[in-house]
Amino acid sequence: MINYQNLIIIGTSHISPESIKEVQNTITKEYPDLIALELDPLRFKSLIATKTSKLRIRDIFKIGLKGFIINLIGAWIEKKLGKIVNTKPGDEMRAAIKLAKENNIKIALIDQDIRITLKKLSKRITWKEKLNLLKEILKALFKRKRKLPFDITKVPPQKIIANLTKKIKKNYPSIYLTLIEERNYILAKNLYNIMKHHNKIIAVIGAGHEKEVLEIIIKEATNEIHKTGTH
Repeated sequence: MINYQNLIIIGTSHISPESIKEVQNTITKEYPDLIALELDPLRFKSLIATKTSKLRIRDIFKIGLKGFIINLIGAWIEKKLGKIVNTKPGDEMRAAIKLAKENNIKIALIDQDIRITLKKLSKRITWKEKLNLLKEILKALFKRKRKLPFDITKVPPQKIIANLTKKIKKNYPSIYLTLIEERNYILAKNLYNIMKHHNKIIAVIGAGHEKEVLEIIIKEATNEIHKTGTH
């Protein structure tokens, strides 16, 4: 968790019981006037729906075949890991939404439309990246159980997050650009604009975005101060 001015950023793991508790405890303790979530309207509706909402075959035409397949793989991996720790992917977001409704706290959705993200990824991903991804999946499926480098019930330490991000950037540059780098800017810009109009904000975002998003916000604030000072 990071505090900056009127903003509290909670970096979460989407399958971690620890993240659910941290979100609940922080919102209850801090009582913000707005909760910002790393969601877009489509994923928000999917999370709060009573029936499971999934991308359908017709969505291939909107987001591209490659984006559709990558989304399915990602959802499958999160679901499998979630079963191990007895959570559903996105439970920390559901906890935040529930508390917001119970306490009449406003919600802001600060992420890019998932269909735009996947469409970009579908256009950008190279054959080399697809082959690397296939190798990784096959390795995970057919190798004996390996010990993970961190406890999946908890949010990974920043050092491990940094190493994983570095590996993604090297082996999957299109995935890094589309899912991490571009979205860091979108999340940061939206948060920075929200900070101007609210007294206290809690942002619930993936731990992999936490550090970079804060750095962009600080940079935006510094640039604005310099611009103001020139008038």
